[in-house]
Formats: sequence, structure tokens, C-alpha cells
Amino acid sequence: MTNDAAELQSKDCVLPQWKVSPRVRAFVTTRAGGVSDAPYDGGMPGAGGLNLGFSSGDAPDAVKENRRRALASTGLRNAAWLEQIHGTQVEDGHAVIERLSLGERTRADASVTDRTGVVCVVMTADCLPVLFCDDDGRAVGAAHAGWRGLAGGIVEKTGERVAALAGVPASKLNAFLGPAIGPNAFEVGEDVLDAFVAAARPDRRDATKAAFSPVDGTPDKYLADIYALARLRLADLGVGVARVHGGTHCTVTEKERFYSYRRDRVTGRMAAMIWLTD
Repeated sequence: MTNDAAELQSKDCVLPQWKVSPRVRAFVTTRAGGVSDAPYDGGMPGAGGLNLGFSSGDAPDAVKENRRRALASTGLRNAAWLEQIHGTQVEDGHAVIERLSLGERTRADASVTDRTGVVCVVMTADCLPVLFCDDDGRAVGAAHAGWRGLAGGIVEKTGERVAALAGVPASKLNAFLGPAIGPNAFEVGEDVLDAFVAAARPDRRDATKAAFSPVDGTPDKYLADIYALARLRLADLGVGVARVHGGTHCTVTEKERFYSYRRDRVTGRMAAMIWLTD
């Protein structure tokens, strides 16, 4: 591991605080620790930004170097980079990497693996990254949960795949909710509320509605708590409250630390990465 990579992982990333096997390694990058210039910078004067998104408009060479640094922090050479589409498709991480080696991209919003050395990764800039593992580190997964994917079941589908690979019931999984748009910043229309209520189990509909707060003076507008909505979906999967971690950041208001599309429009992308070691 290079010095810049070690520094990146130890200082500039968000690390899950969960008690799981040391075989499980995971982190979420921030905007710090890279080489991108404004508006993709590191949030502080003179600090290069760790933008990992090629579709963001940033200089490709800067993104390549940033990805090199992020991967160097894992000690591995390749990651299952996805072409995210705000859907519910879950892919095998090793298969994604094999396609990338042939120049083929995979359109999906989650990947899973039970192999060592395969980095499952999703990119975000307000959407919710959800990382999964079992206690003993048999399998891991990463899901990109924008509101459409979350309402459509991406969290449940990813968790089910990880549980199947690990050979455990879903109730034995751990989930980490990475940095996302906070409940005081995520303004949505009534269509989003309706989509979640319609998709909720009958016994969860009141709790689902409670995750939306009316915006004063703005008819049919609500503040949505994406963390609360994700916890409800995890509960449907069988993952208890004690096994759900994170969910405390706001990408919009923590401007110096996180990229935010809702706040800036032209912005970088962060990555949530999880993998297994021997």
C-alpha cells in the first residue's frame, strides 16, 4: 500500500463502525484525498478532490488517478465499477470485473461477492450507499439506493443475495448506511411519497408516511428521511435495528467533506467500497 493510499483510508474516508470479521474491509470515500480541481476539489483551499466519476465532467486523467488512489487503499487492482441506472439489478462482482477487462460495462445498481479480492463498489453524490456483510465475512455486497431504487427494492434484493452467498438468514446480516442527503435537505414531491407508500407492506405504511414531513408553505412538497426509509426496508428484510449502522451524515450540508449533486449540480462522485480478505 502506498503512503498516499494509506493516508486516504485512515484519514479521509468514512469507516463502518461494526463488529464483524476482520475479513470484511470497507470504507466510503469523501471529497478529500485526490487531485481534481474545482468544482471537484477537496473542499478546502488548495486541496485536490477525490472525484471518482468519469461522467461528472471532470478531467479523465484526474479521475483515473483518483481511482488509482482509491483502489490502492484496498490493496487490490480491480473493482466492480457499475454503470448505475437507479434500478434494482444486482450483479456478481467478479462477473462485473471480468466484463470490464473486456471493455464491457454493466448496467446495475448493486454487486455482491463471496470471493476474496473482489471489490464491490457503488458511487454516490446524495443517493444512499448501503453496504452488507455477515458476521463471519462469508459474503459482502454494495447497493446504490436512490429513491427510485430504494422504493423498488434494491436494498432487499441485495441483502437477499448476500445472505444466500453467505448461507445465513437475512436476519444475520449487518448493514451500513453511508453518507447521503439528510432528512432536512431532501425535498421531494408527492409522487415520491406515493411511490414509497404504495410499495410498503400494509403494516409499514404509517411508518413510511412518517418518514415524510410536509414543507411549510409549499403544497405537495415533503422532506424525506432516506435513512428512515432504508431502515424500514431493512426491517422488512429481517435486519434488526442493532445490525444497522451509520446513517448520520448529510451530503448537502457537510459541504467541505462530501460531494452533493442536489447542492452543486456540477460535482464529483464518492465511492462506497467493500471486499473480503483471506
